[in-house]
Amino acid sequence: MSKTALFPGSFDPITNGHLDLLERATKLFDKVIITVAVNNRKDSVFTGSERVHLIEKCLGEKSWKSQIEVEKFSGLLIDYAKKRDVNVLLRGVRQISDFEYEFRMALTNRRLAPDIDTIFLMPDEQLTFISASIVKEIAYWGGDLSSFVPPIVADALIEKFRHKREQE
Repeated sequence: MSKTALFPGSFDPITNGHLDLLERATKLFDKVIITVAVNNRKDSVFTGSERVHLIEKCLGEKSWKSQIEVEKFSGLLIDYAKKRDVNVLLRGVRQISDFEYEFRMALTNRRLAPDIDTIFLMPDEQLTFISASIVKEIAYWGGDLSSFVPPIVADALIEKFRHKREQE
């Protein structure tokens, strides 16, 4: 029997921590569907389509790429999971503050859909400090992103923020 997990997030942008979690997840699941959340109420650097494109580029030649699917979604994650007939959500936790938030979300999702479970994975300890908000701040000020995101993401961020700074 094939086992599939959803890995939801905004991925604005995808980081080396996300990629580490994906690789770990492919050892546990036959397929991982990265679900890029598109929320028009949230101010994102990249559009949903741009995020999907960046993720697909980051997967490049990875040996586990064939186990990954990337899709956009909006609305309740539980509804999307039911639509895809997936009963496992994968969430990354880097520190206690992440766990507190993710724990509340997992319990909420369980209340909405008792048959869907949440599994928490931790990234490599050297990646636990990386967050998309930190990456965006470094990118905005033109800092070195090489240890935070893949080169294609760094280039895209630098370009986005260069235009933004020029407009300010």
